[in-house]
Amino acid sequence: MICKEILGQLNTTEEQLVELLDHDVREIFSTMVAAEISPSQPAVTVKKFKDCVTAMVGFAGNYNGMISINTPQKLAMAFASQMLGMEITECDDDVRDGLGEIANMIGGSFKHHFVTDGREVRLSTPSVISGDEYVMNVGSIPDTLTLMFEFNGENFMISVYLEAGE
Repeated sequence: MICKEILGQLNTTEEQLVELLDHDVREIFSTMVAAEISPSQPAVTVKKFKDCVTAMVGFAGNYNGMISINTPQKLAMAFASQMLGMEITECDDDVRDGLGEIANMIGGSFKHHFVTDGREVRLSTPSVISGDEYVMNVGSIPDTLTLMFEFNGENFMISVYLEAGE
């Protein structure tokens, strides 16, 4: 849930922010991954992952935070296979690079919704983690918007962590 103060600064509602994020994610998956994903469902933010890949892009400026995509390894391999037009059978650098690029594209697209009225937000380079079991902690940012999507019977999450910055 994004706090009312930030929503007021953005002159939007959480429902509108959900619609914008849903649209951006589905558009990027359609054009970049050639994958038609299901419309999103609001979800509880998960911090503990098993056999997953997580790609993250940080925000800094008038708003700080991060956007992340969390997928099962099998689904990350399917996305990379779609992007590269070849079968990928292990969670390797191609998979991590592909998921990092997806996170970067989603972050770049979504940030345009809150860089109005002279506000500025810069993006970090993508960071990607994967493993048999790991915990992702974003620190003290309490305001989170998480959506669940589905592709080929597998679910994946997109989370936006946002706080007022400079």
